[in-house]
Amino acid sequence: MRALLVTHGTRGDVQPFLALAVALRSTGHDALLAAPGSFAAQARGNGVEFAALDEGPNRLMDDPVVRESVGNGYRGLRGKISAVRTARRIKPLMADVLRDLASVARDSAQVDVVVHSPTLPAHSVAEMLGVPAVLATLQPGWVPSSLFPCPMVPLPRLPRAFNRATYLAVSAALRAQAGVANTWRANELGLPARRGVQDLLHEANGAHRLVLQAFSPHLAQVDPLWPEQVRTTGFWFLPAAGTWSPSPRLAAFLDSGPPPVYIGFGSMVGPRTGRTGAIVVEAVRRAGVRAVLATGWGGLGETDSSDEVLVIDEAPHDRLFPRTSAIVHHGGGGTTAAALAAGRPQVVCPFVADQPHWAQRVHEVGVAPAPVRQQKLTAE
Repeated sequence: MRALLVTHGTRGDVQPFLALAVALRSTGHDALLAAPGSFAAQARGNGVEFAALDEGPNRLMDDPVVRESVGNGYRGLRGKISAVRTARRIKPLMADVLRDLASVARDSAQVDVVVHSPTLPAHSVAEMLGVPAVLATLQPGWVPSSLFPCPMVPLPRLPRAFNRATYLAVSAALRAQAGVANTWRANELGLPARRGVQDLLHEANGAHRLVLQAFSPHLAQVDPLWPEQVRTTGFWFLPAAGTWSPSPRLAAFLDSGPPPVYIGFGSMVGPRTGRTGAIVVEAVRRAGVRAVLATGWGGLGETDSSDEVLVIDEAPHDRLFPRTSAIVHHGGGGTTAAALAAGRPQVVCPFVADQPHWAQRVHEVGVAPAPVRQQKLTAE
């Protein structure tokens, strides 16, 4: 079998699909991963065939409007205005991504199945190729449930009777892309426009599509009333980074004292990264601990190393986390999973999207204190 795997976004969006590609290859199948071009080296390092897509919305991570949106978590009137402004910037960039995806679909060798994230309408690629489409989600919220409200919608706690209605926000966001999707189908894939093209959960004939929920049922809630085509598989991990070794600076720091606290917010950025970095350093000093600070995409600003703090760009979570005493992070699904796998306590400071959900879930299952939203972070 040959699978085309399609995803877009930052590391937390791409790495699980890379893990799926590695797993497929290990069982004798072929896999082609289509993802932002910046992940080509990581795919190559894992022996995965790769097709580069335009970076698209990833280019906006340094945009002041996007930083403001992420920093305030889309909350309040100002947050909603920022979210709308961000969406306007994203739309033209997605056209470049879709153009590249159509090119990948036309140039690919025989494909037997398309597995894709909700971020791209690759089910239309599967339709063009005449093969099944499988939706792979990295967080709850795509399949409606009456048990819990949509984790991706920042709403106050509502009576349980309103839970299913909260998923209408996701449906509305997908419907808003129907026009773009149908234009793309016609111009790039040679397919006719059709009603319901934005529906990721059903085939054109209304049949349930296979959905793989790539997270743990021990952490996320699973609705027993979901159709049997919805499979909650557990998190998708890459094999241990066997060729990686810490830099001399990192190795010396890890060996020179008790296990440090890891602090990093991944690809999350905000309008006041310098303030966040200063708060983190002061918190480390007050707590009397050592810390490794991973700056990632700049969420901690310009922070300097000291005897107690080592500043790094990044390191493989599966290798670094077991050598720490605790893990402070933003609540992305991938980082949450890596912290769980390492067996370390977590302190989660969520920003946006599904991060508050994961922060609340790790607290509810007893492996983390109550979350502290990034917008309310203080040294104390």
